Order: sequence, then structure tokens, then C-alpha cells
Amino acid sequence: MEIETKIAIFKGKQIRKRWDEEKEKWFFSVVDIVVVLLGQSEHRKAQSYWTTLKNRLKDEGSEVVTKCDQLKLEASDGKFYLTDVADTETMFRIIQSIPSPNAEPFKLWLARVGYERVEEAEDPEKAIHRAMATYLKKGYSKNWVDLRLKSIEIRKDLTNEWDDRGVKTNDEFAVLTDDITFAWAGMRTKDYKKHKELKKENLRDNMTNLELVLNMLAETATTEISKAKEPKTFPENRKVAIEGGSVAGRARKDIEKKTSRPVISKTNFKKLSGSRRFLK
Repeated sequence: MEIETKIAIFKGKQIRKRWDEEKEKWFFSVVDIVVVLLGQSEHRKAQSYWTTLKNRLKDEGSEVVTKCDQLKLEASDGKFYLTDVADTETMFRIIQSIPSPNAEPFKLWLARVGYERVEEAEDPEKAIHRAMATYLKKGYSKNWVDLRLKSIEIRKDLTNEWDDRGVKTNDEFAVLTDDITFAWAGMRTKDYKKHKELKKENLRDNMTNLELVLNMLAETATTEISKAKEPKTFPENRKVAIEGGSVAGRARKDIEKKTSRPVISKTNFKKLSGSRRFLK
């Protein structure tokens, strides 16, 4: 079962959601939606409200709570925790139980999010156009966006290859990604993010054009080496990941030797937000 995790935005608030390929449904974090409906900035208070509401709904004999699920979603500390989630239909029923001026516009937003994912499943090109529009709206340059979208395609090819080689868990994917990053960039992913003064932001969304190109080379090389060597075990996959990353690592060192300056930049998007200078 393929599950896709994303962050959606409603009026500046992040809504965690997961797409279940088998059920063909989005599952939304209930607490995140309660935060929006209450106009509450603290998840702790929203969680308390949701706990009270759950108990009341159970006492009333409502089936809403039983239709909620629990899935692991990433929290602000970067770790994954079991979180109450609900599909679009169940979320509509929960929203009806919460008096809020945001209820109606949120219902419209929720319906649109669900519809867009169905559209994208039928026509993947629409997902590409939406991603491009989002990046351009944030202020990224057209050249950077083209690279970023290509990097997403390359990353997908790599994860598909890993899946074929028996890599299944999020922890295993993270370890292999870290191996590639260290092999080409000379630092672990967490150190790379620290270097750019990032916390929970996406590292690739804060890479320069050159960093993106080298990361794509590392992941493409890993994919091709894996296809050629057909690793059977996780240690063998790690060895391939290091070999693939090292291809880009050698290119990085050669560029640094020729230019006399480091490839790994401290530049991040936040520092230059609002400026069209970012990653031209």
C-alpha cells in the first residue's frame, strides 16, 4: 500500500494529510483542523478540545469517532507519532460539531483538496503544474523550479528502485538518503540542514541550483548502480547508496577545486524570501 504524506495550507495554517493509494482517500489530521476551526495556535489546547469532543460524541452514540483512524504523522520535532486522522467525509461531520466562522470556507477547501488529488491521479501533469505554480508564487526563479520538479521525478525513480530491492520502512529510506547525502555533500542530512539554519523545512527546497544538480546526480547514479548490481540486503543497498553518492561527491570536489569556493551553501530560501534573486 503506497501512502503519500504532504502538508496542506489553509489560511497560513499547516494541515497534515496522507494519501492512501489503496483506499484512494486523503486522511487529514483532526487536531490540525481543530486548530484552524478554533483559531487556536497551540496544538496542546486543540488536542484537549478534541479529546473532550470525542468523549461527548461517544456519549451521544455518534459513529464519527469510530470512523476516525490513527496514522503516524510527523510532528514539529521531526518525529512521527500516532495521530487521529479522518477522511474527507468524516471530517465534514466533525466540522459540523464545532461552532466556528471558519467552518464553511474550510468545508469548501476540504472538498477542493480531495478533488484536486483525484484530478492528479487521472492526469499527473496537473500535479506538476500545481507544484510549479506554488513554487513560483513563493518567489523561486523559473530555472530553479524546473530543476526542483526534475529532482522530484528522480527521487521517485530512486524510491521505486529501493522498493523493488526490499526497502520498505521510513527508517530504512532515511538511512539510505543520509548515506547518499554524506557521500556527496560531506555531511549528514541533519548537519546539512543545520548548516542552512533549517529546522523542519524541506532541505531540497533550500538548495541552490548547483546543490540540486549534484543531489540529482547522486540519486540518479544510485538508481543506475542499484539496477546493475541488484542488491539483495539492506547493507548491500547502503553500499550502493554510498557508491552513488560518491559519484556526485567527486564532482563536487572537482568543482570546488576549480572555483576555489565551497559548493555547499548556507543560503536558504527564508533568508531571501520575497527576492527574485533566489536561485536564479
